[in-house]
Amino acid sequence: MSIPTALIVEDEIFVALDLERILTDAGYAVKAIAADKLGALDAAENCNFALVDINLRDGATGPELAQTLSEQYGLKVVFVTANPSQISHSTGALGYVRKPFSESAILCAAAAATTGETLNQEALSGDFVLLA
Repeated sequence: MSIPTALIVEDEIFVALDLERILTDAGYAVKAIAADKLGALDAAENCNFALVDINLRDGATGPELAQTLSEQYGLKVVFVTANPSQISHSTGALGYVRKPFSESAILCAAAAATTGETLNQEALSGDFVLLA
């Protein structure tokens, strides 16, 4: 079985590096960290899922990017945001994790994106919210 591969789309480098640490410590591979839409699209191929911020450096929005990643690359997308009110159910995203996030919420989101299962129900109480 291959190691699930993530794409992180986050323009705050310290947040991105924290996400990368959480995922790699748990056995996931992180293909790339992108700060904008172009970087994300360049790195999307061969990824299984993406953690995407809502507002990106180049002015693109996470919901627009999520739809492209989902439709064109088949990625499961989970938003990582402090602004969940900006998320529409029509983006094709699996759900979102609220910032500031816990390690368990990120791992629950990664598990849901790669296996369809949730690791623990406590993470679903508000830190990780399924949209579907």
